[in-house]
Amino acid sequence: MALHMCPSLTVSSTELVYLSSGSIQKEAALSLKKVRLEHLPKKRMARLPILAAHNTGNGSWSSQSPGVISDTTHHLQGRHADWQSSCAVLSSQWASQVEKESLAVDLHADASDEKLATTSFRDTLRDLVTFPKPLSIIDFSKPPSHGSELRVAYQGVPGAYSESAASKAYPNCEAVPCDQFEAAFQAVELWLADRAVLPLENSLGGSIHRNYDLLLRHRLHIVGEVQISVHHCLLGLPGVKKEHLKRVISHPQALAQCEHTLSKLGVAREAVDDTAGAAQFIAANNLRDTGAIASARAAELYGLDILADGIQDDSGNVTRFLMLAREPIIPRTDRRFKTSIVFALEEEAGALFKALSVFALRNINLTKIESRPQRKRPLRVVDDRNHGVAKYFEYLFFIDFEASMADPRAQNALGQLQEFASFLRVLGSYPMDMTPVGPSVSKS
Repeated sequence: MALHMCPSLTVSSTELVYLSSGSIQKEAALSLKKVRLEHLPKKRMARLPILAAHNTGNGSWSSQSPGVISDTTHHLQGRHADWQSSCAVLSSQWASQVEKESLAVDLHADASDEKLATTSFRDTLRDLVTFPKPLSIIDFSKPPSHGSELRVAYQGVPGAYSESAASKAYPNCEAVPCDQFEAAFQAVELWLADRAVLPLENSLGGSIHRNYDLLLRHRLHIVGEVQISVHHCLLGLPGVKKEHLKRVISHPQALAQCEHTLSKLGVAREAVDDTAGAAQFIAANNLRDTGAIASARAAELYGLDILADGIQDDSGNVTRFLMLAREPIIPRTDRRFKTSIVFALEEEAGALFKALSVFALRNINLTKIESRPQRKRPLRVVDDRNHGVAKYFEYLFFIDFEASMADPRAQNALGQLQEFASFLRVLGSYPMDMTPVGPSVSKS
């Protein structure tokens, strides 16, 4: 701005230059950068009328005679020096202001670059750190695809027969170990797992009553079954011989299924929660005088030697497992289905016969029948006029039959049963396990 306020003005011999604009006219007339009067010929200078740069104070200009040119020239030269100083100060201030603005622009650009770099770094960290996706209503309502990326709960530790059953029921699943049967039920109910695979009966040891009771206590549905062959091994620490063992630990049913072998060894027996847990306990505590009955996979996982293979008393040792889920599956009729129910009856003669006849009359085959005392009402008091007071157990009856709930025969049978049953609940209608049971399933 200051540079435009100090133009170079020249008065030549042939023309007079003056400013005619408002406030600039007043200042510029007294601040001519250079007046070249000395270049005028002396003869002509005497004849030349000059409009001297004199302000009358009212915004007009007055003409001066040649006699005052000398004084005007000295005045203009003094003003010229003052004007150069002012121009230098203004130029310095303008340059300083430009430098400050340039610095501010540079700082703003640096700050923008730094902010951009910080944002880019945060985005990179966000990409590197993957947080778990919270469950939504869509996740809850949409069940996972069958057999793929499922979390399947089982009782025991890695290497247990239940883990093998979970892998057979849902290949490529993520097996979730639980310390107790009830913990597996709760894992599914609380969405910590998608399915549960739990044993229900064994061909040698019989029914696992604890799981029958849990089926009533919890609201899970049976969606399938799987059967595996149980192949027991006697395990010990490396270098230990079976003759040196003083005790053997395992699940109670495993100990009962190997009774003959254990009697020949003459060892003490101690029950633990599961077979693989026994192998883990020996390895963790370096127990050289203790053996475990477990699977070959447990020996591999916990670094134990197989001291004896196939020590079960009966080679046809099969365990049936149930597959449990939060929601039932849709029953079908294009393949063989099995349905599991539980019911209670009033105390009267022939009540159980009537209940079973609803299936026999419709040619429905029963594959299992199990009775359990009711936990909340274990006893019923009945008045007997002749013999005083008699006490009877109140029972629940668990039945499996070969029919789908989509079959009209099954629907009609349960409809008739409900007419005289005091309690009836369908635990599940699911496909039957038709795969052959091999002797080496537990090793895989």
